[in-house]
Amino acid sequence: MNPASPASTSGSWRQAWRTWILGALLPVYLLTTFVGTLARVDGDSMQETLNSGDVLLLLKYPRWLRAWGLPTPYPRRGDLLVFRAPADSPYSFETLWGVRHRPYNIKRALALAGDTVVVQDGRVVVNGAPLAESYASEGFVQDQPPLRVPPGKVWVIGDNRRLGSSLDSRIYGPVDLRDVAGVGNLRLWPRPGLIRR
Repeated sequence: MNPASPASTSGSWRQAWRTWILGALLPVYLLTTFVGTLARVDGDSMQETLNSGDVLLLLKYPRWLRAWGLPTPYPRRGDLLVFRAPADSPYSFETLWGVRHRPYNIKRALALAGDTVVVQDGRVVVNGAPLAESYASEGFVQDQPPLRVPPGKVWVIGDNRRLGSSLDSRIYGPVDLRDVAGVGNLRLWPRPGLIRR
């Protein structure tokens, strides 16, 4: 038996690299970066719509279409957005295993750029019209003065309106669309289906 020559070993590694990196890993990377991936809910801020442990399909392509200047109805009022809270908020960071980072959140987009939003008598009012929010829990919602959502931003709130249950735009203001990963309107587990808007 002749041992494999260094040249043939090197060639087989190159072939394996091409097969796995270009043939398998690259398409997975492109798919999860530009099209969609899975997102797991952690926390109670979206109860009863979503519970901790629910798995959603996170669609990223609407974000990229918008970033590339292509026409898209993203975001829409009522969409569930996965995002990072504004970096200038002290509520945006957490420490895990000694590393400080900005985790992703999921909340409902209720006011888009150019909209005026106010919380009045415990109800969210957008452009003068109270929203019919059948998905929102009963609970105390503190009144807030009118706010006009700046360009490139979105105003978000959790469906769980019980006092202290959701850190959202009522605390840290509108979210920059550059910090939004995508839309999570489709639950895959445990109760598959579109989430009502």
